[in-house]
Amino acid sequence: MTDLRHTALYDTHLALGGRIVPFGGWAMPIQYTSILQEARAVRNSAGLFDVSHMGRLDISGSGAAPLLNRALSVNAAALRIGRARYNVICNESGGIIDDCIVYRRGDERFLLIPNAANTDAVLDWLARLNTHPDDVGIRNITVDTAMIAHQGPQAAAMLSGVASRDLASVRPFAAVDARLDGVEALLARTGYTGEDGFEIILTAADAPRIWRLLMDKGASACGLGARDVLRLEAGLLLHGNDMDAQTNPYEAGLGRFVDPDRAGYAAREALLKARDDGVDRRLVGFTMAGRGIPRHGYAISDGERNIGIVTSGGPSPTLDSAIGLGYVPACHSAIGSTLKIDIRGRLVEAQVARLPFYSRRKA
Repeated sequence: MTDLRHTALYDTHLALGGRIVPFGGWAMPIQYTSILQEARAVRNSAGLFDVSHMGRLDISGSGAAPLLNRALSVNAAALRIGRARYNVICNESGGIIDDCIVYRRGDERFLLIPNAANTDAVLDWLARLNTHPDDVGIRNITVDTAMIAHQGPQAAAMLSGVASRDLASVRPFAAVDARLDGVEALLARTGYTGEDGFEIILTAADAPRIWRLLMDKGASACGLGARDVLRLEAGLLLHGNDMDAQTNPYEAGLGRFVDPDRAGYAAREALLKARDDGVDRRLVGFTMAGRGIPRHGYAISDGERNIGIVTSGGPSPTLDSAIGLGYVPACHSAIGSTLKIDIRGRLVEAQVARLPFYSRRKA
């Protein structure tokens, strides 16, 4: 693990008995107890995830909004201060370089959160598109800060108990500045689990104390294994598995997060064509009708020939079944269609399901 980067919470994970694995160039906890037990804790109460490995790019200046409008699939200039939007960053061919959340922090200031393994690729793409570098400042603040995801039906109440302001009025995909036990932090009502909760960005030095404080309030330490189970149940995609630079957002079912009509948008022509002409393959969710666990890379068959590949899959503790995602020809993508998953040489029946597999109950 000596060649991997460590987050500010690395020693905390070791002290808690976390099992450390490589992920996106970082040494990260995959689990502390049982992956399924940690996933259930998030669904029923609240869990903590160290997501400090994800990038944090502070983008400011008079050219910040124009640059992001060239790079992002959504209109950054239309975003109100204090609001956030999910988006994809596509190359000129329409392939997905990364998926991110962008926050508007001020009139000329934004925060972009790329995936850990893609932060350098996003920085390179922004530099390529930045035609007025004197008007844009891009600071990579990943190392100087930490990011904690506090997720679950009780997370907001727990966090409100230590925050300097009432969080009940903070809407989903909104972010506010607050103090947590005297520590300045950005609290964003976003996440990657399908549950309510906040993602907390604060200085790296303060992260271990706030992590311990939230554990004392009742939150469970959770690893990336539980996070993967939860995001799959919620039908949330993982870059590198469910989408990549050879996938366009219409194939991946992300068309609602794309506004390709804007002048100057780098992927405009490719995505207009994909939108207007349609796509030959689609990402679908499926539930296993027979016994077996679908895994990344397993073949999908129509019973006679291979027609696609599983991109994500595993057991769902919430649904008590096995579920997965995969690409199939558009003609096989209708809800209820029967597929066969090649599980170690056995063709096991599955059915195309509506996404997300799981939706939280609204209060």
